Amino acid sequence: MRRPLHRRPAAAAAVLAALLALTACSSGGEGGAEPPRESKAAGPTRSAAVPDRQAETVPTGPTPSATKGPTVPDSELKPVTGSFTATERKYLSGRVPENTDPAAVLQTGQESCQRLSRTAKRDKDAAVGAIIAGDIPDAEGVITHLCTDQMPLLTTARTGFGEGTVTAPKAGTYRALTTNPACAWQALGADGKVLAEGPAPGSAGNVRANVPAGAREFTSSGCYAWLPA
Repeated sequence: MRRPLHRRPAAAAAVLAALLALTACSSGGEGGAEPPRESKAAGPTRSAAVPDRQAETVPTGPTPSATKGPTVPDSELKPVTGSFTATERKYLSGRVPENTDPAAVLQTGQESCQRLSRTAKRDKDAAVGAIIAGDIPDAEGVITHLCTDQMPLLTTARTGFGEGTVTAPKAGTYRALTTNPACAWQALGADGKVLAEGPAPGSAGNVRANVPAGAREFTSSGCYAWLPA
């Protein structure tokens, strides 16, 4: 029968606190497999390294991916001073809510690019995990239009999936993008029977999951994000 996963959030909190302390001391600089179909679980544990979250770079404008309702027409996408480039206009198209300064939305995207660049220089897995887990707002649009040099990160992220419950997972070996000892997983069959479960330690302390053929569901907790191993 299916057994519940055990959660140990204290270790995840310690890892995140250590990363934030490291970020605050840094001045920074600029810098496969077919993905299963995913249904996100509530409250994921962000136990892997996450993007640089210095106060001066945390986006303060509207989150483009969350834009709903009427938006500013493309013909009215003009900054208070100067002008937008063609690339910037493509990014802003459909992303600026009415009565919102398009320059603020653009700045949000540019800051996301900067965070990605800084994080990737320290740890590419952390940057990819942040994209998969949704820590980078509108990562697809941001990378496609504003920082195409980060496209390899997006390409890799498309092969992975976040923690929670994934239906019809593709058989194979996956690695968790975290060293959190609380990471645990189960692969379940059509009848709910546990076919495989972990953690099973991998290289550099990461957890690896072996999903057998015939698995109908893959559930994980405290694992942040997964990539094919």
